[in-house]
Amino acid sequence: MSERMSAYIDHTLLKPEATRRDVIRLCREAVENNFYSVCINPSYVKTAASELQGTGVKVCAVVGFPLGATTSAVKAFETAEAVDNGAEEIDMVIHCGAVKNKEKQYILDDISAVVRSAKGRTVKVIIETGLLSDQEKVLACQLAKEAGANFVKTSTGYGPGGATVADLQLMRETVGSSLGIKASGGVRTAEDVKKMIEAGATRIGTSAGLSIVKES
Repeated sequence: MSERMSAYIDHTLLKPEATRRDVIRLCREAVENNFYSVCINPSYVKTAASELQGTGVKVCAVVGFPLGATTSAVKAFETAEAVDNGAEEIDMVIHCGAVKNKEKQYILDDISAVVRSAKGRTVKVIIETGLLSDQEKVLACQLAKEAGANFVKTSTGYGPGGATVADLQLMRETVGSSLGIKASGGVRTAEDVKKMIEAGATRIGTSAGLSIVKES
């Protein structure tokens, strides 16, 4: 069970005080436990890519993190640089204010700019569910799908709330089977992971991967 569970996990370290040594340790833990990827801030992508070369563990970089309120051009540049440095997946933060204001074209352009800069790499759109109404969550998911993203993701872990079964079910109902869903924020136990997968999650973002695998 633990091996199967580990394959869902993006082993995450996004704390502002994380050091290069911490990131190297994260990478080695990911290899030892067969995690799907490491999820890190862009400044450490080159370090992680070097550490993980040939291991099969992917490098995931966050973009526009954690607020999502940088301009689309900045998100696109950040994505392009992360890809050049070895990122294989991009977790971008949506502009929540634009979602609340129903600025559909802005949101589409924002996500599309990142998708283009990712050059075929997996793009996950963090919709920060704790800040949105159900109607807004549906809109965000629809636009992520329309813009060509590969995943929608519940939260940054820095906003209010986190992944819930209800949100995952709503997201799955909205995007259908064509997009992945990443449950992130407050996923701390093996039981949490099991519930999230049953609700429709195809990836789990957590900084508690080691304890989850040990528990399972």
